Amino acid sequence: MAVLMRLVSLILIVCALLLLGADAITSLERGGELTVRSLGTVWGILDAHSLNDFKVWLHDHARFAAQPVYSFLATPGWGVTGVIGVILAFIFGKRLGPE
Repeated sequence: MAVLMRLVSLILIVCALLLLGADAITSLERGGELTVRSLGTVWGILDAHSLNDFKVWLHDHARFAAQPVYSFLATPGWGVTGVIGVILAFIFGKRLGPE
C-alpha cells in the first residue's frame, strides 16, 4: 500500500510541475501577463460537459456546499496537486532504520 501511495504522490507532483510549467509558458506567450489556471479551468479543458453537469448537480442537490466547492475549483491547479502530492510523499515516504 505504501508503494502505491508513493506512486500516487509522485504522479501528483509531476502533474503539479506540468501545470506550473504550462502556466509559465502561457505567461511568457502573453508578454509577461501572469496566467494561472484554476482547477475549474483545467477540468473544463479536460471535459467541459462533466464540469457543467457537476455544477448543475451541486446547485440542485447540495446547495449548502456549492460556494466552498466553487472556491476550491478557483484555486490554482498546480498548488492543489502539488500540496497533496508532497503531503502524501511525506506520509508514505521510505522509513530509515530497521523494519
